[in-house]
Amino acid sequence: MNRAKIIKTDQEHQQALERLMQLMDKDPVSGTAEADELDLLALLVEHYERERYPIEPPDPVEAIQFRMDQMGLTRNDLTQYIGSTSRVSEVLNRKRPLSLNMIRKLSSGLGLSADVLIREPNRRSSSVSDSACRSSRYSQQSPPALDRAQRR
Repeated sequence: MNRAKIIKTDQEHQQALERLMQLMDKDPVSGTAEADELDLLALLVEHYERERYPIEPPDPVEAIQFRMDQMGLTRNDLTQYIGSTSRVSEVLNRKRPLSLNMIRKLSSGLGLSADVLIREPNRRSSSVSDSACRSSRYSQQSPPALDRAQRR
């Protein structure tokens, strides 16, 4: 890549990465043309990758679980941030949303971004149990046509 330009294709991205690696290996002195090219290429590559390969913020429950794993914490350790052990279980099983107070405590206590914690958790199809569906007022009632067919 002879002169810097906006990266628009995977091929241009690959060429920019190769040139970037060459410049990094040279470790140019700050203020030189090569150092400026290195900085510019890094910005162009970062822009392309951010547009081409966006990274979604993590799910709040997954972020909590990841931090628990990093810090070697148990569910019991979360009671100081979330409340009782049953409440911790409800949050981690996605049955209870995080309250503002929980978000504040988790953010300051575990160093998690409030922006991550305030997001809606991902709803997993496996998290909706059959019993939850059965407890719905609509699923307890049979459709009228089914009732008539069963009575015959």
